[in-house]
Amino acid sequence: MSDYATARSTEVFVAHRNLLFTVAYEMLGSAADAEDVLQETWLRWVEADAGRVRDQRAYLVRITTRLSLNRLRTLKRRREAYVGSWLPEPLLTAPDVAEDVELAESVSMALMLVLETLSPTERAVFVLREAFGIGYDEIAVAVDKTPAAVHQIAHRARRHVEARHPRHVVTQSQTRAALAAFQRALETRDLQGLLDVLAPEVVAISDGGGIKQASPRPITGADKVGRFIVGGLTKTDATLTVGPTVVNGSPALVLRVDGELDGVIAVRVEGARITGLYYVRNPEKLTRVESEIPLTLR
Repeated sequence: MSDYATARSTEVFVAHRNLLFTVAYEMLGSAADAEDVLQETWLRWVEADAGRVRDQRAYLVRITTRLSLNRLRTLKRRREAYVGSWLPEPLLTAPDVAEDVELAESVSMALMLVLETLSPTERAVFVLREAFGIGYDEIAVAVDKTPAAVHQIAHRARRHVEARHPRHVVTQSQTRAALAAFQRALETRDLQGLLDVLAPEVVAISDGGGIKQASPRPITGADKVGRFIVGGLTKTDATLTVGPTVVNGSPALVLRVDGELDGVIAVRVEGARITGLYYVRNPEKLTRVESEIPLTLR
């Protein structure tokens, strides 16, 4: 390939990179794996005859989808052996992600967890159709299915997701208010303060990856979750600092112990109370919470 052709291919790839990363991340739940997929996509793109590609965006999305599907099947097996509960890798996101309701919802911790319960093909179809609005014919080419089969898969995946993740309209300010109350209770080790902001049916999931201490299974119920949190805080004399941040398009908290990054807490809020609490402590998943990651659906 000539230097000009390489430069042109690079220009096209860079123009679509944020979109391709978002596709891969939503399918894989891992920024590290998404980056690997993008590297492979780039290598295949520069080898392609760009002059014969009519729709460059569709072509790149198709490559990214196929590579993500292959990797997702491997990750499924790897996550079955994961130590404790698994959570998606949190991303520090820019304010414009939070302002885009559809984008923020599509990368939310709560939805990403539900996507883990889909088969690889169902997840690919759901992500491409629901998040990116890609047509059935185009998805069919990407996942090697007929358009009719894709339509059925999309319907089945949508029903599955809606049953486990019903949509609730919650504003950013409502989420920030709930998090602020949660933060005050954390800082003061106030059990009653936690109980006031936690929904009775709250589910807390913590991910230490076998490296940091975490509950091996989800904890359900405000009283159990509150006592687990306060109990953990009272076991240490270390200095805990809690600050607001924006993770995966939604308000979140970053926790530091004696000045060192300890974890990130993301939440799901319904009716001004926290119904889902997601605490990522695995240090291997905390490398992208210090600098903003650009995401886009377009």
